[in-house]
Amino acid sequence: MAKAKSNTEEYLRMYAQMVRIRTFEDNANQLYLSAKMPGLTHMYSGEEAVAVGICEALTDDDRITSTHRGHGHCVAKGAEFKEMFCELLGKAEGYCRGKGGSMHIADQSHGNLGANAIVGGSMGIATGSALRAKLQGSDDVTVCFFGDGATAQGLWYEVMNMAALWKLPVIYACENNGYSEYTKTEEIAAGSITARAEAFGIEAHQVDGQDVLAVNELTRKLVERARKGEGPFFIELMTYRYHGHHVGDINREYYRSKAEEKDWRDNRDPIIRFRAHLVSEGIATEADLDALNAEIEKDAAEAVAYALEAAYPDASEVGQHVYAA
Repeated sequence: MAKAKSNTEEYLRMYAQMVRIRTFEDNANQLYLSAKMPGLTHMYSGEEAVAVGICEALTDDDRITSTHRGHGHCVAKGAEFKEMFCELLGKAEGYCRGKGGSMHIADQSHGNLGANAIVGGSMGIATGSALRAKLQGSDDVTVCFFGDGATAQGLWYEVMNMAALWKLPVIYACENNGYSEYTKTEEIAAGSITARAEAFGIEAHQVDGQDVLAVNELTRKLVERARKGEGPFFIELMTYRYHGHHVGDINREYYRSKAEEKDWRDNRDPIIRFRAHLVSEGIATEADLDALNAEIEKDAAEAVAYALEAAYPDASEVGQHVYAA
């Protein structure tokens, strides 16, 4: 665990946010398995330190763009359980009135420009957001989350070129979880991913994506520099997804071993690692953290129950929000 100056309130908030993401995903998975949730979804469990470490370094005025595996980004940027579960279940009280679903949640009030089901689809949106900030003289920063598989998209190279030429305040955050759908990253990505960003003159870093303090410390430094006009930047965050590519991907033995999954869960889990750090540093006791976990689980259960009973949007809305007003 990276060393950093202790800040009890901040550290407990980061721990709580990681637990909130894990708890949300556990409940979303159960909703899918019990046939109460339509469509597919892509679990973020295992990658919590990435979303929390980065979003904790941002303000509400800073923007993010997310991915099809985006629940963690949404929660880390301030989304509430009730509206999130309503969106997953297609209910009118969801963030997009139930029309976006799992892969298209947006929360403008917290600077979340939206998740995107298209691989790499939000790269242009994030870069456009950073250009807007520069043209308007704003000091807000945009973070673009995407997976290692998205580095094969030509759009990334186009926007990196633009961002580097115009020194845009954008941070490209690549969540390298080791697999692009069902294929190991090293089998589809030649060479170094960080070197690809460096080829455009973009300062690039690789960090342990299971260490929330290391992620947060690096991101804070880069965000501060981006605000001063020193961007763009690139971070490759080495992490791991516990579930399959999507909730229906349950027989993973043909492309990754159970021993590998067990090693990551037992020895590299971001929540377990940070919890041990909090206890060893005297920031919290096991009882404190157990109580916090229980409170979050209660909040999630209440939100699920609420969402299950919430109303669907009226059929008359089908043509709304299709085009800009």
